[in-house]
Amino acid sequence: MPSAIKGVMVQCDPSIKALILKIDSERHDIVIEELDETHLVIDLNKVQAVKNELNRLLSKNIYNPFDEQ
Repeated sequence: MPSAIKGVMVQCDPSIKALILKIDSERHDIVIEELDETHLVIDLNKVQAVKNELNRLLSKNIYNPFDEQ
């Protein structure tokens, strides 16, 4: 019997797609399908976890001039 997984299509730039794929490479349960260089289908139940992890990763790459004092 066929099974279906509810997913969400995500449109993003290639750098964000690469980060999502990196997150998925550690967990193997997020990305359902890679459609092209800017579109992915991800598991509906993992959307918030992906957002949280992206925010965490991107916050590490933000320059804050007050951190150098």
